[in-house]
Amino acid sequence: MRLPTPALAAALAVLLAAPAGAEEPIKIGALLSVTGPAAFLGAPEARTLEMLAEALNAKGGVAGRRVVLVVKDTGGSPEKAISFAKQLIDEEQVFAIIGPATSGETLAVKAIADEAKTPLLSCAAAEAIVNPVARWVFKTAQKDSDAIVQVFQHMKRAGIARIGVLSSNTGFGKAGREAIAKLAPAQGIQIVADEVYDKAATDLTAEVTKVKAANMQAILNWSIEPAQSIVIKNARQLGMRIPIFQSHGFANIQYVRAAGAAAEGVVFPASRIVVAEALPAGHPQKAVLVAYKRAYEAKYGEDASAFGAYAHDAFTALVKAIADVGPDREKVRGALEGMKGFVGTTGVFSFSPTDHNGLGVDAFEMVTVKDGKFVLLGR
Repeated sequence: MRLPTPALAAALAVLLAAPAGAEEPIKIGALLSVTGPAAFLGAPEARTLEMLAEALNAKGGVAGRRVVLVVKDTGGSPEKAISFAKQLIDEEQVFAIIGPATSGETLAVKAIADEAKTPLLSCAAAEAIVNPVARWVFKTAQKDSDAIVQVFQHMKRAGIARIGVLSSNTGFGKAGREAIAKLAPAQGIQIVADEVYDKAATDLTAEVTKVKAANMQAILNWSIEPAQSIVIKNARQLGMRIPIFQSHGFANIQYVRAAGAAAEGVVFPASRIVVAEALPAGHPQKAVLVAYKRAYEAKYGEDASAFGAYAHDAFTALVKAIADVGPDREKVRGALEGMKGFVGTTGVFSFSPTDHNGLGVDAFEMVTVKDGKFVLLGR
């Protein structure tokens, strides 16, 4: 299904507006990389928002008002994200913003949303998004540090102590690289090689060759872009048979398909959406996960991913806050900050004035690739 152009989106907004005499619709903006190198993130997020808004409006909307989405395609560019954020706030006068999809873009617009007192619910992972806390900024992706701790704990159990790190030159890659270096010593992990690669690279043989020369026991590859699949392919092409670990940014089956057979056995911490059906019946998230996964896959004919799930949680948390306190920005901000035990697809959220992420280490499952599919590690 092709996403609407900005012009068509504007036309749709008019068509979807409430009839004369009814309450004005609630405009929700979205800054998402629908195209470009981060499209694997932004496109499923945009489709998820479209699906959820359609379903919500079919039930009468929220607080007696319909929801109108205004989606801006940033192409993964922080500069475009800044421009579009200002458009959404100043021209479209949106009630809140969901996104951006990437950490670099979110960090670029964080202050803009905060100064404009517009709730922003990011779908990106870097901890700098919420640390330090900005009063109006929240995020639904798990913490980088929690993902890294999960990986390091698994490495220790497997007897791995020497690793080579590769990371992309993006906000996500930079934040992850810094956190890896900071957390490694306490976990008994020694980094013997550290290479940064371009997010748009099509061949990374040179970078992987440098890492190979360091004689490590495993690779930790930190990225959200398609280039992360190239690292895996190049490593196997160079004859490297050591374990490869990825970040939670690998949780899109398209990355597995891009890496092909080389992805077999890759291990990473993941959102439970990628293994939803395998969870035990009594798991607190299973019903929410399965409902979203089945609805998304039936509507769009593609696998649901952790990235679309981040948008799901941002939208549903925002709608819950509006339903609880009404369409008042300050009250909604407070409702989000005080939200406890909110069951999403990414985890069970409990926000606070000092924690605008609301998730812990337990929001991850360790997952591996088996026969081209994601499966729970050890299953």
